[in-house]
Amino acid sequence: MTWPDHSHRRGQHSRPRLRRRYIAASLLTVAVASSATSVAVVTGPGWASPATAVLTTKVVKQPDPVKALEQGFVKVVKAVQPSVVEIMTNTGLGSGVVFDAKGNIVTNAHVVGDSTSFLVLFSDGAQAKGTLVGTYVPDDLAVVRVTPPKGLRPAHFAKSSTLEVGDIVLAMGNPLGLSSSVTEGIVSFNGRSVGEGNGVVLPDLVQTSAAINPGNSGGALVDLSGEVVGIPTLGASRGSTGTTVTGIGFAIPSDTVKLIAPQLIATGKVTSSGRASLGISATTAFSFAGQAVGVEVTGVLPGGPAARASIAAGDLITKIGSTETLDLADLQIALAELNPGSKTLVTIRSVSGAMRTVTVMLGDLADT
Repeated sequence: MTWPDHSHRRGQHSRPRLRRRYIAASLLTVAVASSATSVAVVTGPGWASPATAVLTTKVVKQPDPVKALEQGFVKVVKAVQPSVVEIMTNTGLGSGVVFDAKGNIVTNAHVVGDSTSFLVLFSDGAQAKGTLVGTYVPDDLAVVRVTPPKGLRPAHFAKSSTLEVGDIVLAMGNPLGLSSSVTEGIVSFNGRSVGEGNGVVLPDLVQTSAAINPGNSGGALVDLSGEVVGIPTLGASRGSTGTTVTGIGFAIPSDTVKLIAPQLIATGKVTSSGRASLGISATTAFSFAGQAVGVEVTGVLPGGPAARASIAAGDLITKIGSTETLDLADLQIALAELNPGSKTLVTIRSVSGAMRTVTVMLGDLADT
């Protein structure tokens, strides 16, 4: 009896099984290589002997984004903190930022107040006597000068106009006398005009959610590159009660600081503010019912923008362009949105009750 020879059939089926094993290994390689935490490598003598291929896996540790952000915060604080100082006056304290290597320190005008001499404390515990260089109340800025101590580190000032809502920022200063404190938040808005409540309206402010408390004024609002983008100035408060609102603070933009501080350092005064002015003194006018009805002109700068447009004392300004000006704050905010040298329409009601609209070429606030 002869038995059928099946060797040819077995040979036909053996190759497909090898191919399936090889395909399975390839699929495993692809699956492992797609993992976020590992990389698979197939080694062997080549395609000719898939059965001898060796699958090895190398685990690659991914960076922790939270830890990386924390380390970024720490790096910024270490870099900028030596540039932030505490300024003590006879009546209180605030913060300041080293502006240059000559010992000039920028702060808020309301921090220095009427004082002309100061005690300046650095983050390393060093102290120095400071003297007033100059103030510019319309932008709430001032410069104090000290004899430069060894290792004085000026801050770097960024271009605040490039800030975007959502950018992370750190507020550094001395709130409530707690030296070298840091709070964090984001840019909530860039370009807000806000009244300080003392007749001063500050334009183009950086609004932030970083906590700003008494003593933070004059300090540094810093981005994650370690550059100053603003000078914290005030926190929001609720109406006439004065209750502090958390999560809403404002900083003078670094662009304004870079415009004003060098002028104060050079001459002690500002001759070019970049802010528009009518060249008048004015007050809010009220009706017999006690409601604000416009801005009464109480004085006109001779030869100034208003004088050239025949605006006189006693006139009532009711509009700047298309913006109603029911009170002085409305007028200041409207002017804060305009530029020196530009023309605007001003709607006026004269003492006789006649209404008229005049065109005014605006001047610079520093000239008034």
